[in-house]
Amino acid sequence: MSRMGDVLAGFHAAWEFESDSVLIRYERGIRTPKLFQALGERRVPLDALAGVTLTRGRRGTVVLRVEPRPGADPLMEAAAGQLKESGDPYRLVLPAEREVLAEYYADELRGLLTETGPADRFLVDPPKGPLSFKAYDGKASFDGRTVNFRWFWTGASSAKWKAGDQSFSVEELNGVEWRSPEVFEGHLRLLRRDAGESAAAADQDPAAVVFGLGYGPVHESLPFAAAVLAAVRTSSPVAAVPAPRRDPADIAERIRHLGELHQAGLVTDEEFSVKKAQLLAEL
Repeated sequence: MSRMGDVLAGFHAAWEFESDSVLIRYERGIRTPKLFQALGERRVPLDALAGVTLTRGRRGTVVLRVEPRPGADPLMEAAAGQLKESGDPYRLVLPAEREVLAEYYADELRGLLTETGPADRFLVDPPKGPLSFKAYDGKASFDGRTVNFRWFWTGASSAKWKAGDQSFSVEELNGVEWRSPEVFEGHLRLLRRDAGESAAAADQDPAAVVFGLGYGPVHESLPFAAAVLAAVRTSSPVAAVPAPRRDPADIAERIRHLGELHQAGLVTDEEFSVKKAQLLAEL
């Protein structure tokens, strides 16, 4: 750019132009999309960008947008084209009277971009962990190395209860499938290296959590999916860390819920005995 530190402020965000990157700072406020607030700020290297456009927006606005290269941003890779236009983190909406200024920055950026094809690695940093969110059938958490699914007895299917709570190290994963909670059958599914494409519905797959109204919203589940995807792409074998002992009160509560499922006929006598023994072994 002509000089470092130039800032172009629009609705919900401000872009600071550096010699080798664009620093995007998202505003906090009731009108700012929750995904932007969750992201906070993002530094996008110029070599992660393939192009720049400036178009007329709605109601007296113009829209400056930078196009990330395929494979450069884990967030956009996880989203797989499912974000609504208003939730696109690469759009900057400005008042129409700033169109000339926006065109200036668009031209400046175009002159600095040299890459157009797919990136061979992620160039934009993923959301920082640890991360967690509540899905309809369980709680998902990620500490940077391991994804954990802890099932809710009120939402999880009997298949998931029978399988028990799940833990997946990034080394055993091949990718992540995110289906937006804003469409029917939204879910987050972990793709394992030692398994083919799952034919099971997400509510029956122990490697998936399902979304629902108020569960797994975009601003929580998408950054989670992006962080896991980035960790999978950069994973390397590490020494196993022993799992921490479970809280006895938590074990007692899980056994109580298991008993309710047993009394309701959703779990057989044998399944109840096996699962109870597994829970007691965690003490």
